[in-house]
Amino acid sequence: MDTKKFLNLLRKPEGSKLDFKQCIEIDIDSGRKELAKDICAIANSRGGRGHLVIGVEDKSKRILGICKNDLNEEKIQQIVSSRIDPPVPVSLEFIKYEDKDIAIINIYDGPQKPYQMRDNGAFYIRRGSTNDTMRKQEIVSTISENLILNSELCPVPHSDLSCIDKEIVDNYFRIQGIGINEENRVKLMENASIIYMDKDTGKYMVTLGGLLVFSKINNIYLPHNMIKIIDKVNNYSQPIIVRGDLLYIINKTEEILSNIIYKSYPLEALNEGIRNAVLYRDYSDFSREIKIVIDNNSITVSSPGILIRRNNTNSYNYVNRNTWIYEKMITLDDKDRFIKAGDGFNKMKKAFRNKGRIKFINSMKNDNFKVIYPGIKKFK
Repeated sequence: MDTKKFLNLLRKPEGSKLDFKQCIEIDIDSGRKELAKDICAIANSRGGRGHLVIGVEDKSKRILGICKNDLNEEKIQQIVSSRIDPPVPVSLEFIKYEDKDIAIINIYDGPQKPYQMRDNGAFYIRRGSTNDTMRKQEIVSTISENLILNSELCPVPHSDLSCIDKEIVDNYFRIQGIGINEENRVKLMENASIIYMDKDTGKYMVTLGGLLVFSKINNIYLPHNMIKIIDKVNNYSQPIIVRGDLLYIINKTEEILSNIIYKSYPLEALNEGIRNAVLYRDYSDFSREIKIVIDNNSITVSSPGILIRRNNTNSYNYVNRNTWIYEKMITLDDKDRFIKAGDGFNKMKKAFRNKGRIKFINSMKNDNFKVIYPGIKKFK
């Protein structure tokens, strides 16, 4: 943001999309909670992009400034992703004015309204210059306008068209039988929700799902998108980190494990668990990654986010929270590994019949899902 745009904000009164703060205290829980509440309320309010300006007295507009070292975008993103569902797309920038640093949190007008606080389940909105809970009809109206709540379609701040791997995109549309070229590529990506136009700037951002499936460098924007392999059998001092687009992550992880795990081990059952971890994980949780721990006594695959069981409680049949991603993966995978993903948990159990017990742990307390396989010592 340049000085001209900042001065324009400074002339405006506080309202549904603008809030001035002298300071924020994100080192204490009450401060983090209040910041999340402010962001949630602005995001749920109508009117395009919102701004939270920090370092300015709200009534007098006196410039107070802040210490830049007390605030960074990683901290803000962590607060948003852990306290608001789905996470609100935000970005942080600083501007120098009157020799003082001012922080501006940009709150984008994403397609996932209404946003909800995780701790108390409340939906907040701005009424004038104050936050208030949304009324029932406001919630119903907002849901009706946006039709679905899907974190995969949230735009990711700072991303742009250069993040996209054209080869993956072109391959996806060609498999679908859709002709794609330089002239229609952007429009096709927008229609498919791979990218999203910011109405205020007219610039494109890539959606969360778009980055995960169609970007090989998505770790720049989504550092939590990785598989961490911890090999305790071979005493590797450092974990193996696998990053990239989702299909590459799966392929590379399977390749790495084929070189670590004994040939007699039911490797396909382990790979099935990893595919399910990728397909079912909660990508709105920016604080954790998928983790594989290999030990003589057990192999554990853990994935952020609990799984929701379907009505048929007699089988391991879970709701896929990432339907958009799932469709793209089915289309792009030339090995047809995801077509029967819903049967994966039963297939894993059958693979270890008479060879050891496999455990499925769906932990509400830890908000994760684990598959614990027999260790590899029995298969030497």
